[in-house]
Amino acid sequence: MALTALRGAVGFLTRLPVGHSEDAWTAFRASPWAFPLAGYVVGALLAVPFVFDGAAPPGTIATAYVVAVLAVTGINHLDGVADAGDAAVVHGDRSERREVLKDTTVGVGAVAAVGVVLLGLALGALGVAGLPERTAVAVVVAAEVGTKAGMATVACLGVTPHDGLGAQFTERAANTDLSGVAAIALPAAVFSWPSPAAAGALVGAVVGGVAVFRWLTVLLGGTNGDVFGAVNEVGRVVGLHVGVVAWTLS
Repeated sequence: MALTALRGAVGFLTRLPVGHSEDAWTAFRASPWAFPLAGYVVGALLAVPFVFDGAAPPGTIATAYVVAVLAVTGINHLDGVADAGDAAVVHGDRSERREVLKDTTVGVGAVAAVGVVLLGLALGALGVAGLPERTAVAVVVAAEVGTKAGMATVACLGVTPHDGLGAQFTERAANTDLSGVAAIALPAAVFSWPSPAAAGALVGAVVGGVAVFRWLTVLLGGTNGDVFGAVNEVGRVVGLHVGVVAWTLS
């Protein structure tokens, strides 16, 4: 059951060729803890460029990281940032904002939101590239685990106003499942011990993601698939920056 749920999570959250089966998808939807567990797998892959710290300029390593993010996770979750950006600039009520989410036209809000997230991701990676190798890897992994824990929080606490991708998770998860999510995610906080960098990245990613979740819930009147995507992308960016700040101040 656990391995099946993990396979479903990896299949949903990445472009890795793990296969897609109904059993894995069903097990994943009922297992919010699989989000952060998959975060360890994704984080380990995204941390590979930082293993070569010192062998290439920081800017090159940061660029390789951004490319790795897009190659491993794809752009589906980034689409949530774009849709949320367009909805945020709509002058209207919640129903009008939700209508914008269905519009395939890319507006200025989407361009601005995606641009800010990608810029923040690149600059965060540049900061991480300046850390000691072990600390850099720990921050990347912890940030990924934290942002996936943020997505799990959306699944456990979100309320979906209509059927859709978001409802696939929110209808099967409860707030009591958060204890399992925390149990899986917390070990990532000690990866950079005695430096607090990993703990900062983990907490920053969770807090950043949950803040976006709360904001979009008010803006849209509920949770949908775009909220999950936006939480994932923003949480990762915040996690990287907080991790670097925590190391700098320690």
